[in-house]
Amino acid sequence: MENGKCNGGSTVKLPEIKFTKLFINGQFIDAASGKTFETIDPRNGEVIAQIAEGDKEDVDLAVKAARHAFDHGPWPRMTGFERGRLMNKFADLIEQNVEELAKLDAVDGGKLFQWGKLADIPATANNFRYNAGAADKIHGETLKMTRQSLFGYTLKEPVGVVGHIIPWNFPSIMFATKVAPSMAAGCTMVVKPAEQTSLSALFYAHLAKEAGIPDGVLNIVPGFGSTAGAAIASHMDIDKVSFTGSTDVGRKIMQAAAASNLKKVSLELGGKSPLLIFNDADIDKAAELALLGCFYNKGEICVASSRVFVQEGIYDKVVEKLVEKAKNRTVGDPFDSTSEQGPQVDKRQFEKILSYIEHGKNEGATLLTGGKAIGDKGYFIEPTIFTDVTEDMKIYQDEIFGPVMSLKKFKTVEEGIKWANNTKYGLAAGIVSQDIDLINTVSRSIKAGIVWVNCYFGFDLDCPYGGYKMSGNCRESGLDALDNFLQTKSVVMPLHNSPWM
Repeated sequence: MENGKCNGGSTVKLPEIKFTKLFINGQFIDAASGKTFETIDPRNGEVIAQIAEGDKEDVDLAVKAARHAFDHGPWPRMTGFERGRLMNKFADLIEQNVEELAKLDAVDGGKLFQWGKLADIPATANNFRYNAGAADKIHGETLKMTRQSLFGYTLKEPVGVVGHIIPWNFPSIMFATKVAPSMAAGCTMVVKPAEQTSLSALFYAHLAKEAGIPDGVLNIVPGFGSTAGAAIASHMDIDKVSFTGSTDVGRKIMQAAAASNLKKVSLELGGKSPLLIFNDADIDKAAELALLGCFYNKGEICVASSRVFVQEGIYDKVVEKLVEKAKNRTVGDPFDSTSEQGPQVDKRQFEKILSYIEHGKNEGATLLTGGKAIGDKGYFIEPTIFTDVTEDMKIYQDEIFGPVMSLKKFKTVEEGIKWANNTKYGLAAGIVSQDIDLINTVSRSIKAGIVWVNCYFGFDLDCPYGGYKMSGNCRESGLDALDNFLQTKSVVMPLHNSPWM
């Protein structure tokens, strides 16, 4: 290979596919239509399994189960402590099955197996533990009313039946990000995993049943966005939709929610995140952060630092480091422990990324390294870096969701801020500098929901995360995530003969 390094195969034993049916009201069942769809191994394009294909009729059945569990079942009527206890048991079972879950996400989505074992699956379990701890700490406030004759307080109540539509890039982490806080709040739910990566969600359903989560609380309906996803967004008996994915699909979900029952909608959408590297930055550290920010998870991450701005004083040195490191990055089988980058999730995404690379070339950007597919099977792409990128180019403005970096030189702080904000998105940003005054100025000037300083991907369960502008309208993680699945009720009554006000 001219750019990048490619490793061989792996001797890791592939997972046994145990669950491929819909999970509704505590049971694995076939789709009402009897239809199935193929889930594909992105390492080689081969079929892994046939998954039951849910559509509107199956969503109706799942919503009916969730509604009954919410209106008449024990889950929302348990104490928060009791819900937390079952969620902790669920987390225990996730930890006991780390290896199998990591294998499922690797074979289904091309994710690095070692990263799954060490990061994604433990983070999934920890998310359930974090929210289990919050389940018994949900409470309202006593109100100091301006009218002295009234006494008031607020209640925090679960929003009801929730539809979760989750993406394919982090199947386990996003499952927990949606399901854990809504469970803690006392909601019941219907989950539509991405059609590319449904296997781990179905395994989680099995573990939830084993943990004692009551039937109907968690329902899983694999299927396609245009059918199962659309049925969730427009369903008259779903009280809330939580979606992570593209901005275009987010718009459709919001429209469907408005046209149906005006259900509440939480959207975590696309990004085109800037990383600003200033003249005083440590060059090696800056290059490592830029490489991590853009190429982690093969660039299939909404906060990828796909636009890297380097101040002119160190631009040439940073570019030299980035190209060297990108060329030496190992792309290969996600089950091989030496791999740093696996295959893109599916053929469609693979071809989309390659088409953007061609756009970059045709529009006049300079290709410094990468730019090609790797091998004759599977969906592997070289880490790709462009320079001489202008603000009107598609690779600068569009979310590519792949291992493609756009580099741009800037002179002044004001210029860097201007270019960083020149995007319809506002999900994340990064700053590399040692100047605390500059850091404070830039971090407050960037229009993004989270700004990482001298680090990247500084996610934490206690740290709210979400976007500005067209990157969404909610905050996930932290205690803010619970608010997505709660509503506030005010209770007011007359106050007679109180000795104090």
